[in-house]
Amino acid sequence: MYKELEARLDAIESRFAIDALIANYAEAFDTMNMELLATLWHPESRLLLGANGNAEGLDAILAQARVNMARMPHMHHWMANALITVDGDNGHGLVAADCLFYDVNQGPLQVSGQYRDVYLRRDGRWAFLERTFTMHYATPLQNWVPVMGTERFGRAS
Repeated sequence: MYKELEARLDAIESRFAIDALIANYAEAFDTMNMELLATLWHPESRLLLGANGNAEGLDAILAQARVNMARMPHMHHWMANALITVDGDNGHGLVAADCLFYDVNQGPLQVSGQYRDVYLRRDGRWAFLERTFTMHYATPLQNWVPVMGTERFGRAS
């Protein structure tokens, strides 16, 4: 009975940890926090963003993130409808994403798609092993300009 209870508790704690991992991914890109971003991966992880770059290994992921952050100095990610399965130290997920970007070449864009994730717990820490983005669509937001709020396009250097 205690083994079953421990397994159920571990599954719940794992789910919370993976939910935090997903939210911290969005937070890291939206605030351009490279230190936070570096904590979300194992050294051999892969981030596959298709047209926005594919990277294998932590150093390559961080390098690609810097390129994307320079090209899109304003990002806002909404992650939703996370379907996560956990089996011991392994997990898989499907996560819907709706994103608002200011691309320095294209202007404001709304991008929607889905992340297909592989999670791995190593030494008690959940991290992405692989994150693959499939874009459903990207829509230019012509004449879209924020008129109030704390965010603005671009960031002070």
